Amino acid sequence: MVKADKLLAAMRRNPSGDWTIQDIERVCNGLGWRCLPPSGGGSHWKVTASYEDAILTIPARRPIKAIYIRKLLAMMDRRVDG
Repeated sequence: MVKADKLLAAMRRNPSGDWTIQDIERVCNGLGWRCLPPSGGGSHWKVTASYEDAILTIPARRPIKAIYIRKLLAMMDRRVDG
């Protein structure tokens, strides 16, 4: 969890950084979320959490755009608030 916390803090400081889908996977694993790879030859990964009804879809292009990092952070903030 410590590595995920540090990675989340870095993402919060710089959402437009050079983030990869592997960084997203590390955060999800640290938080106990599911980060599902594309099925059927697509390029979009799906992030789900047990408390969240919505599924966050993130394209795996590098770098991941800041809007997707902000959406991931908002999803994490809902976990803390809820």
